[in-house]
Amino acid sequence: MKKLMIVDDAAFMRVSIKRMLGDHDYEIVAEAEDGEQAVELYKKYKPDVITMDITMPKMTGIEALKAIKAIDKNVKVVMISAMGQEFLIRESVMNGAESFVVKPFNKEKLVEVLNKVTG
Repeated sequence: MKKLMIVDDAAFMRVSIKRMLGDHDYEIVAEAEDGEQAVELYKKYKPDVITMDITMPKMTGIEALKAIKAIDKNVKVVMISAMGQEFLIRESVMNGAESFVVKPFNKEKLVEVLNKVTG
């Protein structure tokens, strides 16, 4: 069972991701609604993989990615972005994100990407 943290400012997105992964090999250990909260919860729960929304209040997903990678360069982060955010995806990958998923996405796509990055 792989430990996962979901980071998204939209509660419905967190619920959707949780539902999509319900019957797969992921235990949701934490949920954060902004980048600052994500960094704090990462320190506490040390998940194996994180789904990280790019656009969030307080601290963006890219800023949170950098902060979490500074704590643990081996953590796997999958960025979640809206259509048309290709430049942000590129910046995320340059800062250590393993992969990305573009909204809207389906369960199969999410599971495929998570399984690929967690080996």
